[in-house]
Amino acid sequence: MDGANRLSSWSLHHGHGDCCQWDGVVCDNVTAHVLELHLANPRPLLDDYGSDAENEATERSKLRGKINPSLLNLTHLSYLNLSQNGFGGIPIPDFIGCIESLRHLDLSKAGFGGLVPNQLGNLSSLEYLNLRADIEDNLYVTDLQWLSGLSLIEHLDLSAVDLAQASNWLQVLNTLPFLKNLYLSGCQLPQVPPPTHLNLSSLAILDLSLNDIENSLGGSIFHGLVNMTSLRHLDLSNNLFNSSIPESLYSLDSLQFLNLGSNKFRGKLSSAIGNMTSAIDLDLSDNELEGPIPITMGNLCNLKSIVFSELNLNQDVSTILAVLSGCVSNQLDKLDLSGCHLSGQLTNQLRNFKSLKELHLSGNSVSGPIPISIGELSSLRVLELDQNQLKGQLPSSIGKLTNLEILDISTNLLEGVVSEIHIGNLPKLKVFQASKNSFVLRVSPDWIPPFEIELLGLRSWNVGSMFPLWLHSQKHLRYLDISGSRISDSLPGWLWNFSSPFQYLNLSHNQIHGQIPGIPWAMSVDSVIDLSFNLLSGPLAQISPNVFFIDMSNNNFSGSLSPLLCYKLKETMGTVILNLGGNVLSGGIPDCWLNWQNLQVIKLSNNRLNGSIPSSMGTLQSIVSLHLQKNHLSGEIPLSLNNCTDLILLDAGENELHGSIPRWIGDSLRKLVVLSLRSNKFSGYIPDELCTIGSLQVLDLADNNLIGSIPRCVSKFRAMAKFNGSMGTAISYVISAGTFVATLVMKGQMLEYGTNLNLVRSIDLSNNKLSGEIPVEVTSLFELQTLNLSHNLLSGTIPDRIRELRSLESVDFSVNKLSGSIPESMSYLTFLSHLNLSFNNLSGVIPSSTQLQSFNSSCYEGNQLCGLPVPNMCPENGTIHGVGHGGGNGNENETDWFWFGLVVGFVIGFWSVFGPLVFDKRWRSIYTLFGSQTNVENH
Repeated sequence: MDGANRLSSWSLHHGHGDCCQWDGVVCDNVTAHVLELHLANPRPLLDDYGSDAENEATERSKLRGKINPSLLNLTHLSYLNLSQNGFGGIPIPDFIGCIESLRHLDLSKAGFGGLVPNQLGNLSSLEYLNLRADIEDNLYVTDLQWLSGLSLIEHLDLSAVDLAQASNWLQVLNTLPFLKNLYLSGCQLPQVPPPTHLNLSSLAILDLSLNDIENSLGGSIFHGLVNMTSLRHLDLSNNLFNSSIPESLYSLDSLQFLNLGSNKFRGKLSSAIGNMTSAIDLDLSDNELEGPIPITMGNLCNLKSIVFSELNLNQDVSTILAVLSGCVSNQLDKLDLSGCHLSGQLTNQLRNFKSLKELHLSGNSVSGPIPISIGELSSLRVLELDQNQLKGQLPSSIGKLTNLEILDISTNLLEGVVSEIHIGNLPKLKVFQASKNSFVLRVSPDWIPPFEIELLGLRSWNVGSMFPLWLHSQKHLRYLDISGSRISDSLPGWLWNFSSPFQYLNLSHNQIHGQIPGIPWAMSVDSVIDLSFNLLSGPLAQISPNVFFIDMSNNNFSGSLSPLLCYKLKETMGTVILNLGGNVLSGGIPDCWLNWQNLQVIKLSNNRLNGSIPSSMGTLQSIVSLHLQKNHLSGEIPLSLNNCTDLILLDAGENELHGSIPRWIGDSLRKLVVLSLRSNKFSGYIPDELCTIGSLQVLDLADNNLIGSIPRCVSKFRAMAKFNGSMGTAISYVISAGTFVATLVMKGQMLEYGTNLNLVRSIDLSNNKLSGEIPVEVTSLFELQTLNLSHNLLSGTIPDRIRELRSLESVDFSVNKLSGSIPESMSYLTFLSHLNLSFNNLSGVIPSSTQLQSFNSSCYEGNQLCGLPVPNMCPENGTIHGVGHGGGNGNENETDWFWFGLVVGFVIGFWSVFGPLVFDKRWRSIYTLFGSQTNVENH
């Protein structure tokens, strides 16, 4: 199949009768024998940032179908290239091994799958073999013995071919005397004993990256490198080396390209690195290596690329620039020191690096201003200074970098005006990421930029009250973040008319008003839209099926959910995260969920929805987080939700739901981490089946009509008994998307927990009609932080083993019928910052401890307690008296301690209530664009 008619000339009816005139065919000028077939896809494979149209064109130009055995008739064929096509996972044809005249065979990334045929070993004249695959092709080899038949092979590429079962791979390779270029990247190479003598001395290129090679095999490889005197290119990146870098490696004076990135190499950078005088490209990134950068690196005069990102250099950036400012700076094209714990300031030494095309310094602690001399780096294409502590204004000299394509200065302390002087003469600019600074954009209203931007991030800028009109001229804009930029305009119609559909659009945290156009938006596949925290109103609009993430929360949208949920009942929606919370939506939840099967997060909380929860929501078997709280929903929880077995968070609190708490929640929803049904009308007993949810960290059944005793099986809540520090991959994913937020009552305050939810362990059964004793089994929940059993009918004593709940920060047993004394063991709860035991039948002495005496006396009122901080004294005869007003020294001393306790209690109480409001800010991390964080902070 030829979707792009690439082989139209091969038709005898429409093309040329002479096959030597056909596209891709090369013949002998004398004999007219077909010598070569060049049938590779002429369109290059694009990265993730290629447009949809470009990707479609690439796919369309792929040849598909089967390979015709008539190729065997081409008895003089020496060159066959079918790379970058789409043969749909069919095996490589066995008969290709019969074309004995072949010297060059390239089947790379052509879509072949299955077992590589042993018949390829018959191609004894073969000098070039490329079978590089894509992982999804599932191309594999179980025995590489056939390779020994290719005695003339010079170039071998089996990258991403699964060799996990080919235990003889190293022995076979050792028999190929002319092998020069060897690529085995991502082959799952088995860890095998190396041969006694590693005979690969002819190698010029060796790529063993992405194989999880460990020290045992790696040590032999390093030992064998000593004999590879012709080696120019060595790539051992993305393996599991955890030793120091062998000094012998630096003695390979012919080595030009060295990549040891993404391993666990440790130790200090050796000064012997200065011996690699032929080095052109050095990549030691993402290891446990430590600085400083050796002075001897200044001797590597041929260096064009240094990638040392994510090392612990712990060095002043100006010192590094000084080391490299000699002959190195004359040739250097790329310098990547991002995430290297650098400090200090950028200086005018930068002007020495005239050849520099890429400068990456993101994720450090570089401070001070951006030097004016930055404008002298006229070759610069990429400048990344994001996530530092840079201050001051953007120098106007940045406008001299006319070759600049990527400029990232986001997440710094920069300020001042940005105008046409800075960005008006950058015609090649594709990416401008400057979010999270304090810039003011000031350009003329009719300004038309000279560039065609693809990614633009101006979050937290002051762009003016109107939408910047110059955005209308950017026809290829695909990523736009102007959140929190003080816009108070309505949505312009031209925003939806760009020739390239949006992949990412963030307009949140502005004062944008008006309605959304009621048209399906043309969006890229897996696109993101964030319109939250604005003043948008009117009915919900239709959205494209391609939208992956849609957040329209905290606006003034009104009316029904139907316009959004039900308008395309026959088309499957690709939406995974849907957030409509915090609006004034009304009516029932429509029964239109069958075409929303990809949803994982649904937030309909804090609206005015009524009626019952539709049973069709039970078809959403991918759902992990369901937020329905703070509406007017009624009826029972539908049985169909037992199909949603991946649910991690279920919050239906603050509604009018009734009936008993379903037993099937415990039987079916075994992955629940948060279950909140507070402030409803549930009645009956707490089912024992809930105890089977070992993953449960937050159980909130407060403010219902529940009766009976607290189940003794609560000890089975494993996640409350043992802290594992993780909530699993699924929950980590939705937390990072910024929409996994649980609203919990903690220490008497309604708080929102997002990224820190994995640290919370809480049980709230308050305001019910529970009776019986507090089960001693609750004291086995060693990681429990909040326990609220207040406003019930509980009797008996406070368990003495409560001391074992060492993580408790908040305890509320108030308004019950508890009796006896306060256990002495409560004095061991050193993290306790909120306590309420009021209005019970407790008696006796309040145990002495700094913690218990620090609380206000109101925490103990309504009991028969004595001792500080309550005003009742505990005399020796056991009769409780009020505190006298006499002048005795003892009374004065005790009164002093009482007031001291009040002061301490006030300080601790103040921070326990208001501390979370100060420090517990909610962050939304939605996308990472070119290494920059684009978090939205919800106030």
